[in-house]
Amino acid sequence: MPRRLYKIILLSLLAFPIGAQAKKDKSANPDYGPSLPIAPPPASANGAIFQIGHYSPLTSGARAARVGDIITINLVERTSASKSTSATTGRNGSLGLSPPLSGPLNLISAGDVNMSGDQSFTGKGETAQSNALSGELSVTVAAVYPNGNMLVQGEKALTLNRGDEKVQFTGIVRSADISVDNRVLSTRVAAARIVYTGKGEIARASQQGWLQRFFTRVSPF
Repeated sequence: MPRRLYKIILLSLLAFPIGAQAKKDKSANPDYGPSLPIAPPPASANGAIFQIGHYSPLTSGARAARVGDIITINLVERTSASKSTSATTGRNGSLGLSPPLSGPLNLISAGDVNMSGDQSFTGKGETAQSNALSGELSVTVAAVYPNGNMLVQGEKALTLNRGDEKVQFTGIVRSADISVDNRVLSTRVAAARIVYTGKGEIARASQQGWLQRFFTRVSPF
């Protein structure tokens, strides 16, 4: 093997893990990344008790109220839907014509012009679906709005022996819904977006192969 070709192959093999690692790091979604706390402005030595950025009401306790604070979301999602429809139609028709029995117009018999028709249709459809998601996920406060509502976001990644699982969450939390231990039910979160994904051999086993998916799309039946 020429020395130049050997060097090219060796450099390609060394660069492959680096490129794969860079691609893996690029797959992270910054929309669910942690939010770092914002440092308050330095307090001025003016002798005042109240300082902007350093005041916290005594009634709030240790509740999350600033960017970077941590809130635990209790996932208690449960949805169910059902739908049924039915339709029945019918249509009947008949036509009878009696030709003259004598005279020059007596060309066909009475049984040759007797017509009738019958049409019917019956259709029925039913569908039902239910989903449930339970667990806990800790998120950070990404923004605090003037009315006190907070934008929270976060994710949890689990690497198991048979695959990877990831839960991503974002939404708007009302400060009044936060408990004393900084917990909020997911049903109390506005504009909530919950993404639960997984990859690995278990996830691949529950999916169709690429060739079967192709024929499923193009099949007219």
